[in-house]
Amino acid sequence: MRNSLTGIALVGLLIAVPALASAQTPARGTAKESHNSKLAHADEKFMKDAAAGGMAEVQMGQLAEQHAASDGVKQFGKRMAADHAKANDELKQLASQKGVQLPSALDRGHQRLYDRLSKLNGADFDREYMKEMVKDHDKDVKAFQKQADSGKDADLKAWASKTLPTLKEHQDQAKQVSASVTGKSSPAASPRQK
Repeated sequence: MRNSLTGIALVGLLIAVPALASAQTPARGTAKESHNSKLAHADEKFMKDAAAGGMAEVQMGQLAEQHAASDGVKQFGKRMAADHAKANDELKQLASQKGVQLPSALDRGHQRLYDRLSKLNGADFDREYMKEMVKDHDKDVKAFQKQADSGKDADLKAWASKTLPTLKEHQDQAKQVSASVTGKSSPAASPRQK
């Protein structure tokens, strides 16, 4: 009986090993697909840049809730964390459908900014964080507008178009909050760059 069990185990192992090997092949293929996705290079770059920026917005928004002195900055940070987390989740689903591997950690530039801001507190944090948020959202609105207007992938264009109004609200709010913590008049009244 012991030999029978050993024989059955060996047969099972002989069947399982090729099955495991073939099951692993698509996983390796999926990793290659992230470099060979069906998206145009510019669309894939936009997707990865949007994911990196969104992740940074969430982490810095959470930082603002902890380090800011101004209630306006804290509320802005809370909104950034919530809105960008939602957009990030939508983007992750889209990336999965398109075979694109999104970044899972902050890139070097965003990490340096996060580290710099994490050393500040109170009014110093408020000024620097809001200055960065104005600059960042000006850049984001421009990138999302370009993707919405001239992206190649219809699904990614639709996502950029859907996300753009929220980013424009963030841009306006960032300018207003920044003006309130720096004592300058709000640049939100000036026309937006397109």
